Amino acid sequence: MQEKLIKLLNNSYSPYSKFRVASIVVMKDGTEFSGVNVENASYGASICAERSAILSAISNGYKRYDFEKLYVMCDNDKIGMPCFVCRMVISEMLEPNKEIIAMNPHGEVEVHTVAELCPHPFSDEDLK
Repeated sequence: MQEKLIKLLNNSYSPYSKFRVASIVVMKDGTEFSGVNVENASYGASICAERSAILSAISNGYKRYDFEKLYVMCDNDKIGMPCFVCRMVISEMLEPNKEIIAMNPHGEVEVHTVAELCPHPFSDEDLK
């Protein structure tokens, strides 16, 4: 998966931050969907790689809890974690025990479950 993510980093559109991010979600049936961060001069119109990949899966007919795991890579020495907006979407779409695998291009990896990254999520239960 590391090589796929490194190659995918080249698709990032990040002219403002120069911070390239790539993500791949793997569905329970093994299908993969890719995403990259796409920036905009109006930063609020930008989208992160993780949400790009998740929304691609949803756009292709997958549903909540069809997700097996999510990979994310930032183009620097650090291992980057999903932002809190992405964590909200992740906690909505992936079951709490599913893994988020964060890595850098040098092969360093951190693995966390959704529950570890989102210990107190806002969910549909909060809307009742």
